[in-house]
Amino acid sequence: MERAREQAVDGEPGSPVRRHEMAGSALELLVHGVGGTTPEEMLDDPRTVRITGDATAAVFRRADDTDAEERLGDHRGVPVREAYVWCNLTSGNGARALWLLLLPFMVVNLAHWMRPASHGHGRTVRLYGLLVRLAGLTLTVLLVAAACEVALDLAAWQCAGTRLCVRNHSWLGFLSPDRPDAGWWSQPGRRLALAALVPAALTTLLWYLSHRTWSAYESQQPMARAAGHDEETEGTGLGRPGFWYGRRLVARLRAAHTAAGFLTVAAAVGSPAAHHDRAPSAPAVLETLGGLLNATLVAGAAVVLWVVCRRGRSENRIDHGRDRTLVRRLPLGSLVLLALSLVYAGWSRPRWHSAGRLPGDATFGGITLVQGLLVIALCVVARALYRTAPRAVDAPRTADGTLSSRTAMRGFAGPAVAMLACALGGVMSGGVSQRVADWLDGTRHSIPGPPVLLTWQASVIPPLLVVLLALTGWLARRTWRLRRHEMGAVGRDYPGETRDRARTRRIASTRAMAALTDRAPLMVGVLASATLLLGACALAGALATGDAPSEAARGTNGFVHGAAETAQALGSWLIGLGFILFVTWGRRAYKDPAARRTIGILWDVGTFWPRAAHPFAPPCYAERAVPDLTWRMATWTRATGGRLVLSGHSQGSVLAAAAAWQLDPSVRGRVALLTYGSPLERLYGRWFPAHFGPAALASLHRDVACWRNLYRRTDPIGGPVMLPGDCGPEVDHEPLKDPLAYGRTERQPLPAPVLGHSDYQADPVFADERELLLQRLLPDVPGQRPREDAQGSSGRSCE
Repeated sequence: MERAREQAVDGEPGSPVRRHEMAGSALELLVHGVGGTTPEEMLDDPRTVRITGDATAAVFRRADDTDAEERLGDHRGVPVREAYVWCNLTSGNGARALWLLLLPFMVVNLAHWMRPASHGHGRTVRLYGLLVRLAGLTLTVLLVAAACEVALDLAAWQCAGTRLCVRNHSWLGFLSPDRPDAGWWSQPGRRLALAALVPAALTTLLWYLSHRTWSAYESQQPMARAAGHDEETEGTGLGRPGFWYGRRLVARLRAAHTAAGFLTVAAAVGSPAAHHDRAPSAPAVLETLGGLLNATLVAGAAVVLWVVCRRGRSENRIDHGRDRTLVRRLPLGSLVLLALSLVYAGWSRPRWHSAGRLPGDATFGGITLVQGLLVIALCVVARALYRTAPRAVDAPRTADGTLSSRTAMRGFAGPAVAMLACALGGVMSGGVSQRVADWLDGTRHSIPGPPVLLTWQASVIPPLLVVLLALTGWLARRTWRLRRHEMGAVGRDYPGETRDRARTRRIASTRAMAALTDRAPLMVGVLASATLLLGACALAGALATGDAPSEAARGTNGFVHGAAETAQALGSWLIGLGFILFVTWGRRAYKDPAARRTIGILWDVGTFWPRAAHPFAPPCYAERAVPDLTWRMATWTRATGGRLVLSGHSQGSVLAAAAAWQLDPSVRGRVALLTYGSPLERLYGRWFPAHFGPAALASLHRDVACWRNLYRRTDPIGGPVMLPGDCGPEVDHEPLKDPLAYGRTERQPLPAPVLGHSDYQADPVFADERELLLQRLLPDVPGQRPREDAQGSSGRSCE
């Protein structure tokens, strides 16, 4: 058995004769979808054995099949089944629930991969990637600036410098300058220096998390490709040798973002001290030191920008470069500047007293303005790429039969998602600041509170919710109309059945709700546009008035003043409630395995892509899963020369397609692809057209031996692949019936459930299609596609 396992894993056949004997064997490699499952459930056997892999991701077999290569006679005509279990890559332990705090970073990273398909516009593509990386950098600065606002401004500067606030929060008493026994820490600069340890610790934590996951994910090297491989035949960047090996870029970006975080803290500590030292009574030496420190901080920021702009992804080869000098010295240099800033701010200034707010309005206003300009520039670049993108011959249709564009939002999906990432960062930052200010300011009069811009941003949340409610009402009306249409379709799908209105309504409602997935581009587009417009209004209002909305509206029409007060109060309450729910959800997920798995499902979809725009985003599990699958398929086919069916459900079908693209053409031609509940076209093809568009999916169909795709109208995630021309019907099976039986039958004496996205293998069509794929794989001439299919269901060839 051990010898068989070595052959299966290492890919070394015992002899040419032995390999010829095994050429008729077949393997079905199962890949589960979102949420994960157990190998026992996948293989339908309580006794399973891990044959390769570790506790994070592994391949399992039934215990009776561990030595299948030694008993070929027992498996003639029956494939050996293996299960690749990867759920622990995204939802393995409670600590990963804390990744919720990294949600804006994950969203902006998704925007990088949403660019429209384009050929021959390399400079425009690089400009698109650069703009997204800069947007990601602003999110890091925003997060650290929010931590500085809470620790330095609200706690150390405002509350610790106010007698009434210190009286309500005695733990800040040692920082108060109003006590008779005021100590060494009572001077404003020293209070700021002490409080700066909080945002510095946050930056260090982000660096640590990124470095730890980088070692576990990006460091997994893909399989080397055969010499002379033609990348132009792939049809997508997913087939490039270095696509799933982002070690070098993540290391560079991590160094840059870590340095940016430390420099932000250094500026928050040193700038107020330098501003005080510019007064006429300040010592000339301190004024000079303050000027030099600010100039050095500007130079450090320029270096960070250069690193972010200098280099993007390298996909055409496996890049083994390390940039050790840059990766080590840039964060270390910024940390040294932070230490110098702490020493400079802590220098004795007896005449310096804290009053009002730290100059945070300018910081947050500048970040908001830069983010808005970057999003607008992204729109221009994305539109230019979309106008030059190749168009599909056949336009696909949504679940309700209406025509749709394969590219979501006509190329503006990336800028819209980047806008939502910036909005998420602003809401989280403003929510923390607002809640801490309310907690410290128990009397509502002791401290000035957070910057005015954050109050304006909180005030635009109620109007945004009104837009969201209107959009939800419109979608509900469309869904209700679609359900009425589907009730007639259900009757046609189950002819001769006694009508049960409640049963028909349930099936029709499930179909109508599943069709909401195709409305997601509209929702994202409306919310992103409203967010950009309201954000611009908030920035303009804060800069023009310098007061909170209720104060700015004082003296105007009574209705306007009342609306401003209501929006400000309600927005503050909502942003605080949202942040509390966010933290509560993360805490519950930390303790509750079921909730932790739910959050893991979100990461299954959101962290498929490599960290190309933000190094602090949750890690890309595909950089481990895709090489795992590639190695397993390549070594098994090389060792046995047999047939292989790659069977992927839901997100597993996306991993399966990505792994198939990574194979050498000779190996890819031995592989049949069976996908079910697959979002390859419905989600990935439309939102990520540059990598899963019609050209990419058509090239995958040409290169694999054969491909069949199963889906249901009740499935909110999976859908047809819809390849253009004659290839479409060859790949897509007609929609499976769901439920399998409308009423009670001899085979279904109890009511059949509506399965939706689950249990595709329970449908008899699944076993039939798998058998057809095995028949179409010719063991004597691997990789050759038959011209005619005796079964007649998938006999057209699209070569």
